[in-house]
Amino acid sequence: MKEKIIEYIKRNRVSSTQVADTLDKTGAISGLRALNSKKFKVGNVFWVYAYGETNWDVHEQIVNVKEGDIVFVEVFDCNERAIFGDIVAKYLLLYKGAEAIVVNGNLRDVHRLIKEDWPIWCKGTNPIGCFNTKLEKTLDSRIQEEHRNRYDGAIAVCDDTGVVIIPKEKHNKEFLERLEFIEKQEDIWSECIDRYKWSTYDTICLKKYLQ
Repeated sequence: MKEKIIEYIKRNRVSSTQVADTLDKTGAISGLRALNSKKFKVGNVFWVYAYGETNWDVHEQIVNVKEGDIVFVEVFDCNERAIFGDIVAKYLLLYKGAEAIVVNGNLRDVHRLIKEDWPIWCKGTNPIGCFNTKLEKTLDSRIQEEHRNRYDGAIAVCDDTGVVIIPKEKHNKEFLERLEFIEKQEDIWSECIDRYKWSTYDTICLKKYLQ
């Protein structure tokens, strides 16, 4: 069912907005923006963490990225440092075949990332990067387990509006049917407003098309 959901979203270009509506207006990763516009990506989430102002753990984890994965790097205690730049992005997107990169932190070498027009979502930019050192103490194992269970293997939908995560417990027939309903509902709304010149109040609030 997971692959059916991914294929449906990809084939119909279902937006992150529509997916969030299907999730009862939840699922967005706060504060993310598309580094390059007009990108639309959907796929399996490969969860990675960055911790303690070093990207050593990131380098170690991304070795296992599979083709088609959307790499989601979650940042902990990195003091606004850029997690990585163009070298890691190139490795992931060109050589590992990742579908997209999502970082809930900062990136650098942005002139290169924009020039290459890569599908990347992040919170911001910073020329000051993380150190490349292995820490004696790593991210708390309980946090690792909790966040890996939450995100790894989920579905990410990324576009100009942002990034929405479809949790694993929603990878079922009911969610797909709800997604189809949301799409059809928006088609009806558009027809009522564009063709019949109804007000948004009559269409969206009162739903007069049901009368």
